[in-house]
Amino acid sequence: MDSDKTAKPSFESALAKLEAIVDSMEQGEVPLAELLAKYEEGSKLLKICETRLKDAELKIEKLKKQKDGSAAFEPFESSAAE
Repeated sequence: MDSDKTAKPSFESALAKLEAIVDSMEQGEVPLAELLAKYEEGSKLLKICETRLKDAELKIEKLKKQKDGSAAFEPFESSAAE
């Protein structure tokens, strides 16, 4: 796989793109073919956002469970492999 194709935008970038897609779709002046393409892109961006949020939640839970209370950071592997 090419790393350029598998690189995903940051949460903030994906969310901004998703909001722009929703805004353009809500205006109601998008042709059907373009609307379908935007819907598909929006679905992918939503999945990226959900994955990033879930990963952040898992990191927070891991930190909460540490017994000594100190923040010992370890490399974190995402459970969602893509």
